[in-house]
Amino acid sequence: MDAARATSELEGSRFARFRWVDETGSTNADLLEEARAGAPEQVLGAEHQTAGRGRLGRSWTAPPGTSLLCSILVRPGAGVDPHLVTTALGLAAADAIEEVTGQRIGIKWPNDLVAGTSAAPDDRKLAGVLAEANVVGGVVDAVVVGIGINVNWPEVLPEELAGSATSLRHLVGREVDRTALVVAMLRRLESHLADPSGVRDAVLWRSATVGRSVRIERAGGDLVGTATGLTADGRLLVEAGGTTHEIAVGDVIHLRPTD
Repeated sequence: MDAARATSELEGSRFARFRWVDETGSTNADLLEEARAGAPEQVLGAEHQTAGRGRLGRSWTAPPGTSLLCSILVRPGAGVDPHLVTTALGLAAADAIEEVTGQRIGIKWPNDLVAGTSAAPDDRKLAGVLAEANVVGGVVDAVVVGIGINVNWPEVLPEELAGSATSLRHLVGREVDRTALVVAMLRRLESHLADPSGVRDAVLWRSATVGRSVRIERAGGDLVGTATGLTADGRLLVEAGGTTHEIAVGDVIHLRPTD
């Protein structure tokens, strides 16, 4: 990662405060601590994370220097839905990948990027997004949203990942400029946060979930049906047994006709 180049290209941006370190435990944890101390909006990335996390406390690791691992501290401001930050970052990453590589990828609800869309399914995972909030007096004071994108992974993937994950290098057949990718992603994120009116439709266009048979794994019991759309605030609409359910939280499993 060329941090000096990224800083220069982001000059004047909302996310011009840009730092990159060789190693840390978790960029999300680091920025949450800074958010609680009143730090302004900024970006922190790392070549390697020793305690990276995904949803539901799952561990997350990647070979050093092969991924785009960063977190963004966002202070949403009055009237901005904090959940928009997570959606906007996933969309911004998908936009940036297409801009830099020409590869169209999908958004698997709620926060994963995968190699294909509903129109051309390929559920190998490319990236995950994790958001955490700092709440003061019952109000969201800051959101720290982290992303890990598999970029230039080794040519031969570990056997346990070969069927479930991939990297941009594997999809496009060449190494990808991580600096260009992060700059494009942050510019797109700034644009989506400034004007969120088109975010939902753009996510629908890139969706890898809407239109497919799904199983939603949730605390109150699994739900099997067809994903039919998204609400204005990003909830997944699932039709099952003649009833449309609005899903706010849950793990999505894409089902094949034989499942």
